[in-house]
Amino acid sequence: MEVLSIGNKEHDELRQGEAYAGTPEKGSFSKHFYIESYGCAMNFADSEVVASILEKNGFGGTRNIEIADLILINTCSIREKAEQTVRKRLTEFRKLKKDKPGMLVGVLGCMAERLKSKLLEEEKLVDLVVGPDAYRSLPDLIGEAGTGQKAVNVLLSRDETYSDISPIRIDSNGISGFVSIMRGCNNMCSFCVVPFTRGRERSRDAFSIVAECRNLFEQGYKEVTLLGQNVDSYYWTHPETNESITFAMLLEMVACIDPSLRVRFSTSHPKDITDEVLFTMKKYHNICKYIHLPVQSGSSRVLQLMNRTYTREWYLSKVARIREIMPECSISADIIAGFCTETEEDHQDTISIMQIANYDYSYMYFYSERPGTLAAKRYTDDIPEEVKKRRLQEIVDVQWTLSNESNKRDLGKTFEVLVEGDSKKSDQDWMGRNSQNKVIVFPKENHSIQKGDYVQVLVTGCTKGTLMGTFKN
Repeated sequence: MEVLSIGNKEHDELRQGEAYAGTPEKGSFSKHFYIESYGCAMNFADSEVVASILEKNGFGGTRNIEIADLILINTCSIREKAEQTVRKRLTEFRKLKKDKPGMLVGVLGCMAERLKSKLLEEEKLVDLVVGPDAYRSLPDLIGEAGTGQKAVNVLLSRDETYSDISPIRIDSNGISGFVSIMRGCNNMCSFCVVPFTRGRERSRDAFSIVAECRNLFEQGYKEVTLLGQNVDSYYWTHPETNESITFAMLLEMVACIDPSLRVRFSTSHPKDITDEVLFTMKKYHNICKYIHLPVQSGSSRVLQLMNRTYTREWYLSKVARIREIMPECSISADIIAGFCTETEEDHQDTISIMQIANYDYSYMYFYSERPGTLAAKRYTDDIPEEVKKRRLQEIVDVQWTLSNESNKRDLGKTFEVLVEGDSKKSDQDWMGRNSQNKVIVFPKENHSIQKGDYVQVLVTGCTKGTLMGTFKN
């Protein structure tokens, strides 16, 4: 699938690769690792777990790939383009190995599970392959690979959550941190590889989540994002007391750490987000008023083929309920163009649901078949690519209009903004986000503002993707 993101160009584009800077200054390490991460926020959070495991086993992180003894690439299988990018990088790493005998290259994450045989045997691109539930075995696998063996562990787990591992924050701005609350997914959406690459759904110990969030706050972080493939289905039962904690209860526990700690979450499945969650969001000022609510298609017929378990009408009623409880809440979506058998009428249903839901921004794709998914087994990918691209462009055009109108409605309003750092375009401007997850850029001027401050910003202008404003005393 090709991805296009509209709405938050300063912050929310899908990341296509970041390298770990490491913390070698903390001590002297005889060996160094370099890690790149691709795809969703869950992958980046996993890389932070991997960094912690490696540093406890004598590896220091480095941003300089030339001195690395171990190169790891944390992969995404959800779109074909991501896999192509990873293969290209692995080919480049293989060239590096020729000049540095003993260097090891490994693949982590979703591609590791799906393409283990090809990567190891057929293409000989890597020395070790480690699935998302096997990171604890990395030190042993590195030892095996160091003796010339091909080291593999892609076994999926029904209980691994890494709840006892304190992640090392990778290239963090020191303001916003990701906290994984669950792993895997039980939703068998027909287009998606996640249930096959990340396994069944399991929720992490609630108290370990709260402890990690509190620790981040004590380190100076001002915002946490709770992560899961489907956070709304979070459900953890205490093994001794049998007390059950729902996602709404977890949200409240994190929000109560401190009123100045912002709380976000991603991603929601429309079928699981409850009134309990919505009223909890409404109750606490520091729970951000933003919900990512993937729709995928506006056609009930196509939604059934996708196994999304809701209809067009049901989805729109959920959107209406969110607006009823929190009129100020921002909503974004994922949208797929050109799924199997999609007609022009189905496509127009998607256009119209976008307009009715009035998304603030969206992540938009055209469909590409992923091997191993239910759709690949059941349906024919029968929409010509030129038709997919044309429909995607029409979806993009609609979202541009919606995003532009959404931003124009904010003109003249004042928002509380958490300052995250310099604007990408100029170090003379600050960049931050409001509760609705919209990026706001405003001049530094001579105000005594620092990164991590909450400030009031009056919106004076906008583009389709960004709000511009001025500091308001």
